[in-house]
Amino acid sequence: MTFPKKFAVLALAALALQHGAAFAQKGETVKIAWIDPLSGLMAPIGQNQLKSFQYLAELFNKNNPAGVKFEIVPFDNKVSPAESLTALKSALDQNIRYITQGDGSGSAGALVDAINKNNERNPGKEVLYMNYAAVDPDLTNSKCSYWHFRLDADTSMKMEALTTFIKDQKDIKKVYIIGQNYAHGVQVAKYAKADLARKRPDIEIVGEDLHPLAKVTDFAPYVAKIKASGADTIITGNWGSDLSLLVKAANEAGLNVKFFTYYANNSGTPTSLGAGGAGRIYFVGYGHPNMGGPIRKLQDDFKARFNDDFYVADLYTELQLLSEAMAKAKSTDPNKVAVALEGLKLKSYNGDIEMRKTDHQLQQDLWISVWQKTDAKNPYSVENTGYTFAPVAHYDAYVASTPTSCQMKH
Repeated sequence: MTFPKKFAVLALAALALQHGAAFAQKGETVKIAWIDPLSGLMAPIGQNQLKSFQYLAELFNKNNPAGVKFEIVPFDNKVSPAESLTALKSALDQNIRYITQGDGSGSAGALVDAINKNNERNPGKEVLYMNYAAVDPDLTNSKCSYWHFRLDADTSMKMEALTTFIKDQKDIKKVYIIGQNYAHGVQVAKYAKADLARKRPDIEIVGEDLHPLAKVTDFAPYVAKIKASGADTIITGNWGSDLSLLVKAANEAGLNVKFFTYYANNSGTPTSLGAGGAGRIYFVGYGHPNMGGPIRKLQDDFKARFNDDFYVADLYTELQLLSEAMAKAKSTDPNKVAVALEGLKLKSYNGDIEMRKTDHQLQQDLWISVWQKTDAKNPYSVENTGYTFAPVAHYDAYVASTPTSCQMKH
């Protein structure tokens, strides 16, 4: 276990110090309030993310361009916008100047509004919001904020990549869209229909459903509708229990269709895919479990320490960008760090990345991977199942990039 960790730290340090930045804030502690679920149906996702973030902070604290120490302060928001605002108030009361959240665009939208108001009312005490997983495109378009930076690819970017892949799959003729009834699920359906109409107008949308977020425990009625529709393919933005239970119900009903997902790699879902999902379940993301380089060493060490998968890799990107921006700004003040983050270009574990200045949407490569048995080329066993997600398509950042309507107020 020692060797992979040591290797990981060295590899991370090599990436982090690529610009040879001075240790301008050496020894300063930067607290980051992590606001996401630690209870309820989505708790396994949040617990994995928190553990991943704390693990990465430990590594970055050994070596980062700014010389700062990151401290992750967790708050349980139960996937609720109201609870997220309560957590934000607690963080502000503790004088925490950096906020991070990702599970649920409803919570993200509430945080953006509250942070905008807080920063207007409290000049000199501004807070910065690093969003690692809430992918509603509105957050970097009509609702864009100077204080919000998104590290994940948004719904429209991921759908651009998915439909570019689907376009060439001639066996796909009938698609059913199912999603969670909030901003993200609505946007997945919107972009899926628009992109397919543009790229594969012959594909028929045979059904569409929205269901409550993190409340459904039995998806059998939804699966029965999908089966009756004659669909050969499902497109879903579901995550957490809403994807695990959907796949479980599909397997139990013998629904032999392709799934194109955003989050099939999230805690619990890979185990629910089983052998029956091989060759049928796809997911789109900014990486995959069988990448080489430093991220692979981090994955292996994380698995050895926690017997869990490290899959929220843009938390790595978050600390990489923050420490580089703090070194560049020679400050940990969110005002100065925000300026340094805008337009920042780095080489990360998944290639060249850029924090687009116009809307604070990270530009990065995307991959589509399929569930299959591990092999010599793709050896990482996801959730110790003997199966993995193997890459079948890779798109450069400019291919998946989508335009923005953001009118940023600086």
